[in-house]
Amino acid sequence: MISHPSRHCTVELQALPSRIGQVRRIVSAHLRYWHLDPLIDRAALGVTELLTNVHQHAQPDKLCTVELEFLLDRLTVSVRDHDPRLPVVEDMGDIAPLATEGRGLAMVAAMSESWGARPDGEEGKVVWFTLPSATAPVAVTVPARVPRLGRRGAAARTPVRGGRTRARRARAAPVPARSPVPG
Repeated sequence: MISHPSRHCTVELQALPSRIGQVRRIVSAHLRYWHLDPLIDRAALGVTELLTNVHQHAQPDKLCTVELEFLLDRLTVSVRDHDPRLPVVEDMGDIAPLATEGRGLAMVAAMSESWGARPDGEEGKVVWFTLPSATAPVAVTVPARVPRLGRRGAAARTPVRGGRTRARRARAAPVPARSPVPG
């Protein structure tokens, strides 16, 4: 698989509380650099929950790798650790509404397009989630001057990213006032 180097980021760290905030800032900075600002809050929340799970549950160590990849208009955030045990998601009905533990993966599931966990070799696993491109900014190309088509007020076509077009109304030139008396 070939990916554009500016759309891929990998960070290796010990999942300690002091490092989680640093990784959240790294994720935010990369998404800003990639012009994916609308994804920052959800990506930072998701990576925080996944790293907190590594900190609380992973054995034998807390070493993990966070990976961001923006490919095919979809951001994938994944965390790889050395614990082969896959996460167990309990029914949210059994958890008190204000509980502070046990809601991380349910939150990830609620705020993401999709998520999952898979074994990674004989030792370890990867937990991941995706965020849809619909929340990513759409580049719109609007010419400095909208060309007119035939008559005043006719719709002009303006290109939008992805080859689609959007109808825009051309601005009509002011019409001089007519005198009621011919003359």
